[in-house]
Amino acid sequence: MEMNIAALSVDMNLAQAQQNFGVAVMKMAMETSTEQTEEILQELDSLDPNLGQNIDIIA
Repeated sequence: MEMNIAALSVDMNLAQAQQNFGVAVMKMAMETSTEQTEEILQELDSLDPNLGQNIDIIA
């Protein structure tokens, strides 16, 4: 099997492009996850800290 330099170059560039695309998608997923986590933490901070501390029981 003989592969010429041009074909090898094309294959290497394709592999690099695929890797760059994968990294970009992963970065977007991580940013989305970070944003969602920050929103959840902000919602938790806005809750009443005394909520759930007392239970009314009627026997």
